[in-house]
Amino acid sequence: MHFAGWFGISSAAAILAACSAPAETADEPASSSPASSTECPLEGAAVQVLGSGGPIAEAARAGTSYLLWIDGEPRLLIDAGAGSFLRFAEAGGKLATLDAILLTHLHADHAGDLAGVLNSGGFEGRSEPLAVIGPDAAPRFPGTAEFLERLVSKDSGAFAYNGGYLDGTENKPLLEARDVTTAGGNAEAEGLDISNDFSVTAHPVNHGVVPALGYAIEVGGKAVVITGDQSSASEAFAADLTGSRPAILFAHHVINGEAGQPRGLHRTPFEIGELAGAIEPERLVLTHNMVRSLSRVDDSLSAIAESYDGDVSIATDLDCYPL
Repeated sequence: MHFAGWFGISSAAAILAACSAPAETADEPASSSPASSTECPLEGAAVQVLGSGGPIAEAARAGTSYLLWIDGEPRLLIDAGAGSFLRFAEAGGKLATLDAILLTHLHADHAGDLAGVLNSGGFEGRSEPLAVIGPDAAPRFPGTAEFLERLVSKDSGAFAYNGGYLDGTENKPLLEARDVTTAGGNAEAEGLDISNDFSVTAHPVNHGVVPALGYAIEVGGKAVVITGDQSSASEAFAADLTGSRPAILFAHHVINGEAGQPRGLHRTPFEIGELAGAIEPERLVLTHNMVRSLSRVDDSLSAIAESYDGDVSIATDLDCYPL
C-alpha cells in the first residue's frame, strides 16, 4: 500500500514529529496529503473537507462537512456538523451558489451548524429555491422535512425568526425539503435530480437505529463517494458500488479496531479496508477522525492494507481534493 504523506513512518509518534501541524494535540497525529491543499482550483471539480472531526470537541477539527466546488463556485454542501459554520466561511462558501444541501443523517456532528449556515445565507439575497435532502424518520429522529420545521417554522421553530425559509418570504429562498427512504440501510439507492452539471445518488446505509445515507457524486466523468456514518451491515451500499472505481472514497474513521464505539454504528478500520478493496477508489481519504482513532493510526493503516493497496490520506479541516 502507498500511504500518501506517510513514507518511512512507523509510529503515530513519528508521524506527529515529522508532519506536525498547527492546532493538533499531542494525542493526535497530524497528516500530509500531497493531492490536497486548502485552496480549491478555479477550474474543474473538487471536494473540500470543511469538517474532519467527530462528535467530541477535539483540537481544531469541526464536525463533518463537505463542499463540492465546480469551476471555483461552491455548488453542493454535504452535512453541516458542529463547528463547520466557521469552516464554511473560511472556505468562501455561499448559500447563494448552492444547488442543494445534502444531509447524511441528523446527529449534531453532521447537522448541528445548519441553522448557522441558513442564518448567514439569509443576508445573501438568494431568491431561487434550495433543495435540502436527507434521510426519513425513525423513533427519536425526525425526517429531514420535519427537522427543518422544528428548526425554522414560523409557528414553533427553534429559530422561528428564520421562518421565511419555509414559505419563501422575508427575503429568504424557499427550502424544498425531501426525505429519502432508508429502511435501516436496506432501501434502494435513489438518483437525485439536482443539476445538469453533476449527478448525485443517495445510498441508504446502516448506522444502527439512525436513518442514514451515503452519497455518490459524479461530475465531469469523475466520481466521489462519501460513506457517511455506516456500519458493516451496509451491505447494499457495498454491493451497489463494488468495482465503481471512484476518484476518491471519503470514509469515516471514527474508531480503532478494538474499542471506542457503541457497537454496530461504524466500520472498523479493517472493514473500511474491505469496503475500499471492493469499491477500488484511486484514493481513500479517512475523515470524521477522532483522537481515539488517530492515536492508533498505524494500526488502522495496517488493517486497511489487508484489503486495499491504494493511496490513503488523513483529512484535516479545509483540505481540498481535486477530482
